[in-house]
Amino acid sequence: MASLSASQRNPETKSNMSTATYTPRLQQKYHEEVVPALKKKFGYKSPMQVPRLTKICLNRGVNGAVADKKLIDITVEELSTIAGQKAVPTMSKKDISNFKLRKNMPIGARVTLRGTRMYEFLDRLIAASLPRVRDFKGVSEKAFDGRGNYTMGITEQIIFPEIDIDKVNRITGMDITFVTTARNNEEAYELLREIGMPFRNMRNN
Repeated sequence: MASLSASQRNPETKSNMSTATYTPRLQQKYHEEVVPALKKKFGYKSPMQVPRLTKICLNRGVNGAVADKKLIDITVEELSTIAGQKAVPTMSKKDISNFKLRKNMPIGARVTLRGTRMYEFLDRLIAASLPRVRDFKGVSEKAFDGRGNYTMGITEQIIFPEIDIDKVNRITGMDITFVTTARNNEEAYELLREIGMPFRNMRNN
């Protein structure tokens, strides 16, 4: 007589397996390690008070986009590859005659990541991309805006393993903005540091 499978012995097993959700490594780390650490440091009384990362925005302006529309297509494709999510063109907001720029012309590209894709991108950025920066000694801790947000500049898109350097026409960078619910620079810094952001001059606790 054939033995019964786990799902046959316990019907709930199959149901639980089918409904199991994937949690990115850094998202799990946030709940298990970062929240307790920040509660202790800042004396929050509830986990709901602990700052959290809400979105990551990648943005790149394209020099020469007015004269060569293909540059926008290349930028959208590269950002989409890096982020793992479709990027969209950014449009000019006004006419600038000196640059032959008209309102609503594509001048760059952007993509906004939330949830699972946000944490997956952050993990790849910290573990794989930033260490590939030439003479990397950490990211600046001075780029906070006072409202819980942090922006860093990337000068070469080829630090991302997803980019095939043999297919790159020119080296360009981008800005990456981390938007959090932190109330000030100190909270935002500690949140990102605890998650694993390699700041150049780590402050002592």
